[in-house]
Amino acid sequence: MKIEQIRDKSDEELVQLQRNLQEELFNLRFQLVSRQLENPLRIRMVRRDISRVKTIIRERELATGKQAETAAEGIESS
Repeated sequence: MKIEQIRDKSDEELVQLQRNLQEELFNLRFQLVSRQLENPLRIRMVRRDISRVKTIIRERELATGKQAETAAEGIESS
């Protein structure tokens, strides 16, 4: 999944996507252990997608935190 596709999603969609990817990773690991996994590289791809989603979620958290700090500084300096 491309980073642009992830950035276009809302916060709720990102949380849902993260859950779906983690569930897929669980299933892939289960298939790996039972030797039914057809494409082992899919595990790497899913792990990287999870990391991308988590990064975007964290970036948004930090951005809203900075906005709140800036607003609080403006109130204090008045």
